[in-house]
Amino acid sequence: MLDDTVLDDPQRLGDADTGGLLRAVAMGGAQVRSTIEAAQELGLAERLDIGRPRSLVIVVRPGSGLAAAQVVEALLAPACPVPVVFSDVVPPWIGALDVVLAHTDDPYDRDLAASLERAARYGATVVLSGPSEGPVASAVAGRGLLLSPRIVLPPELSFPRALTAGLLTAGALGLLVCDVDGLADRLDNEAARGHLDQESFVNPAKSLALRIADRTPLLWGLDHVAVAVGQHAAYALGAHAAVVADVADYRQALARPALHTAAARGSDERDIFADPEFDEVGAANPPRALLLSVRTGPATDSARYRVGETLPTADVLAPAEELVEADDVACAAVLALRFELAAVYLGLAAGTIGGAGRVAPMSV
Repeated sequence: MLDDTVLDDPQRLGDADTGGLLRAVAMGGAQVRSTIEAAQELGLAERLDIGRPRSLVIVVRPGSGLAAAQVVEALLAPACPVPVVFSDVVPPWIGALDVVLAHTDDPYDRDLAASLERAARYGATVVLSGPSEGPVASAVAGRGLLLSPRIVLPPELSFPRALTAGLLTAGALGLLVCDVDGLADRLDNEAARGHLDQESFVNPAKSLALRIADRTPLLWGLDHVAVAVGQHAAYALGAHAAVVADVADYRQALARPALHTAAARGSDERDIFADPEFDEVGAANPPRALLLSVRTGPATDSARYRVGETLPTADVLAPAEELVEADDVACAAVLALRFELAAVYLGLAAGTIGGAGRVAPMSV
């Protein structure tokens, strides 16, 4: 059961967070800086100055790297001059004109190791974000570009590192222009706003956690980048708070009448007559619609207006309205970090996570 009084008690939060998970989440900016430094020392920009590739193949493996890859793809989608291919292994047609980008937190992922080894053997340019030891790193040793982590964190929290590696690769290939250097400062500012000492009415992460508490969050994106961020939010909520969330593009959400009706009927107020001793055990939590928006412009405004007509009580999370002169990358990363912090706060308040950010194992 969620004890929401914990959220405004820094002492109890600190005592509950035995593994320093809140501090680890707040190191998103540090992950960005360390990845940029590793790329500079590796000469990533110069070594990827190979002209326009035939394709950019993004190899996705389990973990936080999946959503980071989806964000990069969504950012590229509007005007990318080359095909962006998603695959869990390197496709058989890979060749010297292609660039392969992969992220993993598992150094012993043998399927990925074999896949990257084949890509390097066929002459593809390989960029790997992952540990510097193990079969995966050995597969590209001397034949690929390895961005290894310099800050040891739980694998569930590697989203900023995976995202930065993708942004740097796309930028070096001339496929995307964004302010990667300023991204770390944006994440540091968001982490400061979400610090455990900040009370819930001024702390955006705690406020978000309270909105989600005892609800089934419906994370509906108003643009493709927001949908990708929603995927990471759902991952974080599951990893830290054992909360199951629905993620969809708003148009797909509107095409599911029963769920849309339930969301429209949902109320922000708790039932004052509810009695946990008599309520049915295992009853589903009522849904709460959260509309996510990263991009700005007429298309997003139109989507927001359309959904607002049918879901007037839905929460709208649009970082562009809070951040001054922030690009889409910054808005996406800040929103992802806010959900990560909210998920950890929920997990600490409900007791669903241990010190390392995982569901506590059952005793036998």
